[in-house]
Amino acid sequence: MMDMERVNDYMARVSASEHTTFPPADGELKVGLDLGTAYIVLVVLDGADNPVACEKQAASVLRDGVVVDYLGALQIVRELKRRLEQRLGRELERCAIAMPAGTESSARTHQYVAEGAGFEVTAVLDEPTAANAVYQIDNGVVVDIGGGTTGLAVLREGKVVRIEDEPTGGTHLTLVLAGNYHIPFAEAESIKQDYARHKEIFPVVRPVVEKMAAIVKRYVDKTETETLYLCGGTCCLTGIEEVFARETGIRTVKPADPFLVTPAGIAMNCK
Repeated sequence: MMDMERVNDYMARVSASEHTTFPPADGELKVGLDLGTAYIVLVVLDGADNPVACEKQAASVLRDGVVVDYLGALQIVRELKRRLEQRLGRELERCAIAMPAGTESSARTHQYVAEGAGFEVTAVLDEPTAANAVYQIDNGVVVDIGGGTTGLAVLREGKVVRIEDEPTGGTHLTLVLAGNYHIPFAEAESIKQDYARHKEIFPVVRPVVEKMAAIVKRYVDKTETETLYLCGGTCCLTGIEEVFARETGIRTVKPADPFLVTPAGIAMNCK
C-alpha cells in the first residue's frame, strides 16, 4: 500500500522548490524534463532524490504527447534550463525524459529537444512508470492524466505488466468549458485552474471525466486491482478521484500535488 503521507510530504517539497531553491545534500544533480501538452516542466533533485528546484511554463507545442512545434519547445526548455542554472549557480548537464504511454515513437523528437537545449539524455521512460518512482507501489494501477492523454500502467509485484494510453485529457476539459461558456480557450483554461470554481464547472466537464474513467475501466480488471493512483495536471480537478472510483468500482487516490508527480519521477530516473 502506498504511504500517502510520505507522498504528500514529498510533493509539497517539490512544489515549494519552484519558489525556493533548496541546497542539495550532495554534489550530484538529477534533472527530469516533462514535455507536456499544457506545460513544460523541469525538476531538479539531488543524488538522494531530495527536491532542489523546479521551473515550469505553459506551452502549446505538443499535441497528444507528440511535439508539433519543435522550435517552440526548444526555446521554452532552453529558457527553463537557463533560469534553473541561474538559481543554482551551476550548469545542468544531464536529464531524463518521458512520453505518454503508447507514444514511444516520439521519443526521438523529445530527445532532440532536450539535446538541443544542452542536455545529455540518460534515460527515456513512459510517464506512468515515471510517476511510480514517486508512488513506489508494488500492485495497482498508476493513471497519469495530462493535457492531451489518459495513460495508465498496471503494476504487479513492482513490475509494469501493461501500458495503455488514449487521447483524452485536460485540453478536452478546457474545450468543453470554452464551448459551454462561449469564451476563448485561454479564458476557459484559467477557469479550469481556479480551484474556487471547480464545484461550479464540475457538472459541465463530468462527461469528459467519465470518459477518462471509462478508458481506465476498459483496460483494468477490478477483481485484480485494489487501487488506482492518479497523477498529472488534470487530476488537480477537485472530485475527479470520486468519479473514477464510482465508474471503475476501484478505490482511487491522488496526492495533494498531482501535477508534479510525473516530472519528479522522471528526475529520479536521471542517471
